[in-house]
Amino acid sequence: MTPVLSVLIPASNEERYIGPCLKAVLSSDPVPGYTIEVIVIANGCNDDTVGVARRFRDMAEGRGWRLSVLDLYEGGKIGALNAGDEKAIGRLRVYLDADVTVSPPLLAELALALSKPGARYATGTPEIAPAVSLATRIYGRFWARVPFMREGAPGFGIYAVNTDGRSRWAEFPGIISDDTFVRLNFTPAERVQLRATYRWPLVEGFGNLVRVRRRQDQGVAQIKQLFPELAKNDTKSRADLPALLRADPIGFVVYTSVAVLVRLGGLRPGAWTRGR
Repeated sequence: MTPVLSVLIPASNEERYIGPCLKAVLSSDPVPGYTIEVIVIANGCNDDTVGVARRFRDMAEGRGWRLSVLDLYEGGKIGALNAGDEKAIGRLRVYLDADVTVSPPLLAELALALSKPGARYATGTPEIAPAVSLATRIYGRFWARVPFMREGAPGFGIYAVNTDGRSRWAEFPGIISDDTFVRLNFTPAERVQLRATYRWPLVEGFGNLVRVRRRQDQGVAQIKQLFPELAKNDTKSRADLPALLRADPIGFVVYTSVAVLVRLGGLRPGAWTRGR
């Protein structure tokens, strides 16, 4: 029986993004030796995410791939990930955010990287999607220079594991940062960042950058508190701040201003939002 690669896409009110996401996935290069199943896990949607996703079934069938759409009443990414895992049959699992678009070679490169023996984790090289707001453009330009982005296998937006890797945890725990949790379940030697790219959008506006950065920091702190044994796998390269300052002084100011406001507790009013 041909082995299966499962692509799991949790989506909550993503009617604007799920179409481009699925189009990119279904336009991927062939993945030699694998059948592909794509599972969209719509959760708590009050828009047309489900309808848009279902329109891509013909495109999937045209490639000999399978596309299924789960429509969950309750919202929440962790619940969606667990529901997708329960349905998926693939020995390789790719977890993909609904606002991400993959480059054509990425799925095939992921499959090849995960085919090596032992527990393996793989991701692509992120590219920041073009932004509307000036603050987000400047922040993203600077962030792209940080070593972790280029060589740390960050995995935000998309990460993939093989069967041995997926056995490292049971269900996804109720945490903020699933991507950080999964990445830290693997040693640096077990993680690989591939050359193939994917496009990932930042939130729009300075205030939203602060709020999302705060949520990211809270997610990391939560994992350190709940899973202290994973801290040994958190080996980020230290950024050369003077060199980054010389390369992009304006970006340095925006980036560090966001970080300082997070630490000082600024811009707290209002619920967290992706700010699209």
